[in-house]
Amino acid sequence: MICALGSAVCFGTASVLQAVAARATASGTGSGVDPRLLLRVLRQWRYLVGLALDGCGFLLELVALRSLPIYAVGAALAASLAVTAVVAVPLLRVRLSRAEWTAVLVVCGGLALLGLASGAEGTDTGSTALRFGVLAVALAILAWGALAGRLPDRARAAALGLGAGFGFGVVEVAVRLIPGLSPASLVSNPATYALLVGGGAAFLLLTSALQRGSVTAATAGMVIGETLGPALVGVVWLGDRTRAGLAPLGFAGFALAVLGALALARFGEAAEGVGVGVQGVVEAPVTAEASDAAAPANKAGEPATSTRETADPAGRPAPSGLQRGRQDP
Repeated sequence: MICALGSAVCFGTASVLQAVAARATASGTGSGVDPRLLLRVLRQWRYLVGLALDGCGFLLELVALRSLPIYAVGAALAASLAVTAVVAVPLLRVRLSRAEWTAVLVVCGGLALLGLASGAEGTDTGSTALRFGVLAVALAILAWGALAGRLPDRARAAALGLGAGFGFGVVEVAVRLIPGLSPASLVSNPATYALLVGGGAAFLLLTSALQRGSVTAATAGMVIGETLGPALVGVVWLGDRTRAGLAPLGFAGFALAVLGALALARFGEAAEGVGVGVQGVVEAPVTAEASDAAAPANKAGEPATSTRETADPAGRPAPSGLQRGRQDP
């Protein structure tokens, strides 16, 4: 369980760093999914750090999947949204409310219950049909991304994040469907290709979602995709179970962890008014008052006038006096 939680910390921190880098990168095509975006964001050091954290998180996830049920690992990865929320406070200048801090604690409590209830991973290695089915899902995720990229901005981020979650879920299931690591076994196993296609599609869709939408909206969709489906596959087809008599506790812990993580999706809306500069530095929106304060004095040395006083609401020029209600003699 420690490896699963460490993986969540890596993934959650990486999401924020990659969001800063993706938003600082110029958009390419008008589509919601631009394959060349990955090449452009690689010039951002924050994205490279995020990739390194993703790599560490993936290795920890592999270790966890070899000893824990998929539902336990998936719920632990859902905690990455809580990590994203906390890390976004200093990096994206987001302020969490008391309810959102409570949601972070709910996630932690759910994971604690899940850790107490979860048993060992199932012993089933899956059928050939299941392996080909997982590969088909991985290929379908690419088509999902093409369709989701045409949605409006708000729905597009969530849909792309959901597709990314499905991709990461494919990775979780595929790891369990690869019993041996010999070259011959890997080449002949459809789950190997499902892992590669699903992981690559997940990174592409998540990067596109982070560039064009709320960090947390995209991550919330990802949490749904990477927890519910894989958990069901693990229980139904791979023999994952809880400890004897602790099934209700495990279900409650799973539900609390996922629902608490999804509750944090609301905090991303507070960051929509904040932009990211060309170097990835977070910038506050320029207000009218700030614009007035920055206006230069005129050539005669008189105080600069606000652009809001150049015309009245009807569009006519304002009076030439120092104030609107005063006329020149």
